[in-house]
Amino acid sequence: MHDDANPAAAATVGLPILDEPTGGTRYAYLGPAGTFTEQALRQVAGEGTERIPATDVITALEMVRRGEVDYAVVPIENSVEGGVNATLDTLATGSPLAIVGEMLVPVTFTLSARPGMTMDKVRRVATFPHAWAQCRGWVAKNMPDAVHVLATSTAGAAALLASDEPDPGYDAALSSALAAERYGLTVLAEGINDNAHAVTRFILVTTPGALPEPTGADKTTLVVHLPDNEAGALLSMLEQFAVRGVNLSRIESRPVGDSMGRYSFSIDAEGHVAEERLQATLIGLHRVCPRVRFLGSYPAAAGRRPNLRAGTHDADFRAARAWVTSLLNGAGVSSAEEPLGD
Repeated sequence: MHDDANPAAAATVGLPILDEPTGGTRYAYLGPAGTFTEQALRQVAGEGTERIPATDVITALEMVRRGEVDYAVVPIENSVEGGVNATLDTLATGSPLAIVGEMLVPVTFTLSARPGMTMDKVRRVATFPHAWAQCRGWVAKNMPDAVHVLATSTAGAAALLASDEPDPGYDAALSSALAAERYGLTVLAEGINDNAHAVTRFILVTTPGALPEPTGADKTTLVVHLPDNEAGALLSMLEQFAVRGVNLSRIESRPVGDSMGRYSFSIDAEGHVAEERLQATLIGLHRVCPRVRFLGSYPAAAGRRPNLRAGTHDADFRAARAWVTSLLNGAGVSSAEEPLGD
């Protein structure tokens, strides 16, 4: 089946752009307080909004589906570790959700512990998996005997360590400096991420509604399934973007889950569904792929406008369509004569 065969039917809610107060609006986010997600939330949530921490990404997104909140802010991608699988998979299944914005947060980590703990005694370090991946080199060099203990968030690791729990199951936490300070932990080391330029991308998610207006520097997110056992299926899917001049800023495969060897693709494309080239791409995908889920068109946080090649401007598509219409009406010439956009 085709999800969202008509792109407008699964469009996004037009949120007042990111720095406007939206009093009374309810936001869920990957909590607890002190996460990098909370820092991203501050970019979109104005004064008077209700901010509700969720225990994990799935819970935050399901709160939107159940109508318990208006929006959720969750991580989707890290510049070092790649996509956040819980976010990608939850968006790809279940009732439709819509992305209406994205935020970028520079990421730097602090190693913190309870008072009295020293770094030479640390053997178990708790943090979110993506955080651990960004600090593995530092940990291996400075604490070679330390092992990773899984936590649902960076701040969650810090919060439990600061609680009255006699043995939280670990000795130290990797978190933001804000979380270490908020929960009163002793900082053992700062700035320990392996890549000083690491950035995490967060998305603002709601239920489908009216599209945000195109800005000229936009991003469209899709989930696409390929036909089973069809040679060249991936190439055929990618050609739908390439021949229309649509650049992909991210493409990741995820297992469908019902059998081995079946994958879907989570895709970010440059452009807005209001643009002719994106509309033509979605039509092409709908023809050759068994399932296409439209997750929204929204302003790109980096603000970069795509460099369109000749023949892929809106005016080029409109001129070509007008020419074909004239042929059908018996009034056209035998070849296209309009100059290509540049």
